Order: sequence, then C-alpha cells, then structure tokens
Amino acid sequence: MSAKGKLITLEGIDGSGKSTVVRRLTANPEFSDFIFTREPTGSWIGEAVDRAIHSDTDHLAELLLFTADHAEHISKLIRPSLESGRNVISDRYSASRYAYQGMTLADRFDDPLKWVQEIHRGWTINPDLTILFDIDPEIAVARCGNRGDKTKFEKIGFLKGVRENYLRLAEESPESFVIIDAEKSMDYNEKKVVDIISSFI
Repeated sequence: MSAKGKLITLEGIDGSGKSTVVRRLTANPEFSDFIFTREPTGSWIGEAVDRAIHSDTDHLAELLLFTADHAEHISKLIRPSLESGRNVISDRYSASRYAYQGMTLADRFDDPLKWVQEIHRGWTINPDLTILFDIDPEIAVARCGNRGDKTKFEKIGFLKGVRENYLRLAEESPESFVIIDAEKSMDYNEKKVVDIISSFI
C-alpha cells in the first residue's frame, strides 16, 4: 500500500505573490509528480463562488458557497489524491475562508473566525503544511492595483484584518504553518518555497 500523500497549501492576502509562485512551481521539474489545485475550484460550484464574490451576495450565503466548493474539492480531488500517495499543492484552501470570511462576517458573530472553523470541524482535511505569504497590505494593494469595488483605503483596512486573522491561525497552529516575508523578490520567495517544500517532503 502506498504512503499517504501530503497536502501543502499556500496562503496570503491579495497581492502577496503566492499565485505567481504556484504558477512557477507547476513548471518546476522537481514538482512534476505533484497535483496542483486551487480554491475556489474550477467546478460549477467554484464558478458560483466567483459570481458571489463579484456581486452583492449576502456574506453568509457567500461563505456557504465557499464551503460547498471546499466539500466537493475534498471529495473529488483532495482525498482521492492523498489516499493514492500523491502530494497536493493548493493555491488557497480552508485558511483563506477562515481569514477572509472571518472579516466579512465580523458584524454577525463575536468570533467569526472561530465560527467559520467550527463549520469545517469533523469533515475537512487539514493541511500538513501551510506556507503563509505575509505582506503589508499597503504594499499588496499597490502591487495588484485597486481590484474590486472597494476604495483603496477600504481595501487596505479590510486586508489588514485578513492579515491579522492569518497570523492568528499561524500562532494557533505553529506546527503546520511556515511564514515567509512576501515583500521580498518573487525569485527569492520562489526559492524559499521550493526549499521549504523539499525539506518537508
């Protein structure tokens, strides 16, 4: 029976550079046997998530769409891949939901991050390793421009809260989180991620 594969996730606020690093990893022969994926997925549920993000959908409804996409992702790709011994790298995963929806639902729950985590308890697959691309939100917003319908200052304020949530998650699970300085060059961060994953595997 083959050994169980490892689930590695890359996380960070918009503009942290993680998606660019993931794209570079897909072209790296060292990771040719890895399965690369992302959340939201490219499924019809993932497409519904994307539509919700770019509309005025209620934030709780948005969370439940994200969660449905996550459940389908685990059922159809993550669990079968890991059980067959394949290593998986996901660009965003459950920590994104905890961090982002922990902000969008801040006006509804006393501890929204914990509330969102509880929804996942008992059925999600926790990553073996999460690499967090940490960056100052002002730098991140300058990198990616003012995407979305928020003003620059609203965006920075929102991402500051998301960043704080990410750092809280890392503090709560130090055994599975590695934080890197995403303000460094893309080449540096790519090499850092390759080294971290290679050492872990």
